[in-house]
Amino acid sequence: MSEYLKPTPWDSRNFPLDTFQLTEYNEAALQAAADVEGHFTVKVDPLADKALLHKYGFYYADTLMEPYCYRNKFLEEEAGDVTFHENYEADDILTIAEEAFQGGRYHRDFHVPNEMADLRYRNWVKDLIDQKLILAYKQDGRVKGFFAYQEENVLLLAMHKDIRGQGFAKPFTAACVKEQFERTGREQLVTSISPSNPASLNVFIGLGFRLRAGKDIYHKVNGSF
Repeated sequence: MSEYLKPTPWDSRNFPLDTFQLTEYNEAALQAAADVEGHFTVKVDPLADKALLHKYGFYYADTLMEPYCYRNKFLEEEAGDVTFHENYEADDILTIAEEAFQGGRYHRDFHVPNEMADLRYRNWVKDLIDQKLILAYKQDGRVKGFFAYQEENVLLLAMHKDIRGQGFAKPFTAACVKEQFERTGREQLVTSISPSNPASLNVFIGLGFRLRAGKDIYHKVNGSF
């Protein structure tokens, strides 16, 4: 296997094709992907020349921005009165996740059937549950939201559809960030958000987060689903 192709077994377990991420963006790496069956991902600077990507059959999938926040810039006073729990039923978390995450890059990849994209996100959330990286938010004893974190990374957060659209997104997100700062002792937190989700970007920016340069994500498929 080429040094330019890094297998991503956490993705390939969900698909009938092997999956890889390119370790570099250059013609040698793109050529290496041309001779292997699989699904390929490469992340490139948004200002990079994309001609080689088109030459080798890669297509745009998404862009990921990187909001970051230092503890002394975080607007902690925005946090709602939220208590998080380590004890919960996994199915309650998975139910919220399946309903909330429908706009990821694999859902937007026209080569990948939606049910396979659903499976990928479900398995990712199951992994986070198994690794005890998820905390649940409950109302009246029922799980109504959750967030996952690891060290300085805000991995994901979601609210039950019953409480969305009620002005709770900002205080809930602030409570998640506050909890992570307190549990990890980190001085900086980072996350990644697609600009296709402006509501989430605006919430984080409204809490004191700033944006670093993002990455454009391109996919390619050799084979079929």
